Amino acid sequence: MADALSVIPAAVLRNLSDKLYEKRKNAALELAAAGDHDKITAVIKLLTTEFTYSPQSNHRKGGLIGLAAATVGLTTEAAQHLEQIVPPVLNSFSDQDSRVRYYACEALYNIAKVVRGDFIVFFNQIFDALCKLSADSDANVQSAAHLLDRLVKDIVTESDQFSIEEFIPLLRERMNVLNPYVRQFLVGWITVLDSVPDIDMLGFLPDFLDGLFNMLSDSSHEIRQQADSALSEFLQEIKNSPSVDYGRMAEILVQRAASPDEFTRLTAITWINEFVKLGGDQLVPYYADILGAILPCISDKEEKIRVVARETNEELRTIKADPAEGFEVGPILSIARRQLSSEFEATRIEALHWISTLLNRHRTEVLSYLNDIFDTLLKALSDPSDKVVLLVLEVHACIAKDPQHFRHLVVFLVHNFRVDNSLLEKRGALIIRRLCVLLDAERVYRELSTILEGESDLDFASIMVQALNLILLTSCELSELRNLLKQSLVNSSGKDLFVSLYASWCHSPMAIISLCLLAQTYQHASAVIQSLVEEDINVKFLVQLDKLIRLLETPIFAYLRLQLLEPGRYIWLLKALYGLLMLLPQQSAAFKILRTRLKTVPSNSFGGDQLKQSSSGNPYQILHHIQGGSQITEDGDINQDNKNSHNGINFVARLQQFEHMQHQHRLHAKSHVQSLGNPTSTLTKEVQRPEEPRRPSSDINKPPSKTSRRGPG
Repeated sequence: MADALSVIPAAVLRNLSDKLYEKRKNAALELAAAGDHDKITAVIKLLTTEFTYSPQSNHRKGGLIGLAAATVGLTTEAAQHLEQIVPPVLNSFSDQDSRVRYYACEALYNIAKVVRGDFIVFFNQIFDALCKLSADSDANVQSAAHLLDRLVKDIVTESDQFSIEEFIPLLRERMNVLNPYVRQFLVGWITVLDSVPDIDMLGFLPDFLDGLFNMLSDSSHEIRQQADSALSEFLQEIKNSPSVDYGRMAEILVQRAASPDEFTRLTAITWINEFVKLGGDQLVPYYADILGAILPCISDKEEKIRVVARETNEELRTIKADPAEGFEVGPILSIARRQLSSEFEATRIEALHWISTLLNRHRTEVLSYLNDIFDTLLKALSDPSDKVVLLVLEVHACIAKDPQHFRHLVVFLVHNFRVDNSLLEKRGALIIRRLCVLLDAERVYRELSTILEGESDLDFASIMVQALNLILLTSCELSELRNLLKQSLVNSSGKDLFVSLYASWCHSPMAIISLCLLAQTYQHASAVIQSLVEEDINVKFLVQLDKLIRLLETPIFAYLRLQLLEPGRYIWLLKALYGLLMLLPQQSAAFKILRTRLKTVPSNSFGGDQLKQSSSGNPYQILHHIQGGSQITEDGDINQDNKNSHNGINFVARLQQFEHMQHQHRLHAKSHVQSLGNPTSTLTKEVQRPEEPRRPSSDINKPPSKTSRRGPG
């Protein structure tokens, strides 16, 4: 202290603490002009202890100016005194007085101009201080800090002593700061350092990439623009660099692709797109994460994002990774399964495309995860989108190529229909028809029949069989199956199919009758009709019968209508149709349709000489005429011995099978009524039966008289 006081005039010391800036400045210049380097350490110590740390703000200001002046005076020898000069200046950056902070910036600026590269040893502390000052509440301090910042940047870019490794942790800590001034400060430094050829900022990009993406959603347009510019520059460098750490950055991009900010999502998905093209084997462990980011973006509300996401998705799918090289099927399937629950159709469709692609490329591996995805795939059959349902069916069909998986699929499908009636009602036809195309109609129907034959829920079994029967009778996809059934009496394959379906079709009388008409087993159809009892003929039955009558007028049953041209040969067909007519209410549209059709049956058989023309023109006389003559087993086979079987089909046993099943349904219906506490017959509540006999009168083709309008039903 004594040394310092001896070399510093009292007037200079007094002026250093003067409230006027000019006096403090002149005193500092006098210090710098003293030139006595031997005593400078004592002077610096005096300025530090007595001035920069003084409780008086004017003393602190003077001390800062004095330290800067001392540094200027030392010139080339200043570097060896920086340990004493710089710390008190840095400490003043956090002073409560804004003017002290301002003079601290000015002092450090002057010090830096003198020492230049020697200044780098304090870079991290200076950077930390500047980072805080960039957001200072005082505009003058901010302005001074900006001037100092530019000088420090110049010094760093020309220095060979700057350590990027030591700086990056400091940068990483501050990248998530929200203050806009600090963000501008940080982006500015990143841009400057990236422009220095000797500094490899790209190698450290994963450390601050997330922070840059975070700035893309800043409320300030200028900050968003600066961050985007920096990211664009780095992406260009990545394209031109032979060695890039794609993995760490991929994790960041995946998270940012789910950002609520539209611009951030677009930038992230654009980066992912480039990574998929450039990354190669490095990205294999991250395929699942990348897919998890892409699929939601395919349904993004912003078209630009959707376009890039679709392109990226296609690019990723073309990469044929090998499980032997570390590619894992399980995580990809997990992502696809999760995205099947997406609210967006496009995302669900692409998820299914991925499952299908994996099945085609890595079938064995996918099937090992079948238990994890099968339930989700089954639930997807209830998807509101037809496109999704059709794709799900394709995936199911691909899985079901193996017999055990085929059985598993059909069992679960029936279970889903059982627990979700709306699925059967709304999508049943679509699902069954598509499966028949993908997996062979006969195979599907045989398996369904086997399962439904032993179905314990009789009500569901009846509904399901009726649905399958309607699909069988109307779907163009099942035309070959119908043609095979038409050969039931002459073809062993047709017979086997008929017998297979018969077992479960017994759950529905109308389904059995339809099956017999389709298989041309008309005598058995007539026997089934004759076997029906009061409880069988209810509203549900009549609704089904109405549908059948209308179906008989469609092209599918054109062969049956043409057979009516030969009534002598197809006597059991006539009897079956008249039997159905007798079951219909006379006032119903179906009754009128069928009666009109039967009126057109010629009284002459164009196929032979067995019949004579009837004077009354009543086709039903044909029945009486033929039954008094030849013995008939099935239509078209006259004068054969009467047997119980035809082409190996035991119709007596089949009829017993049908009657037994219907007996089970009647018992179930009675127990259901009793459980509701209503002993009244179901039939009496649903439809009133006619009292006249079931045998048709000889004048059925005549219009009803005014005095007698009572008819069947």
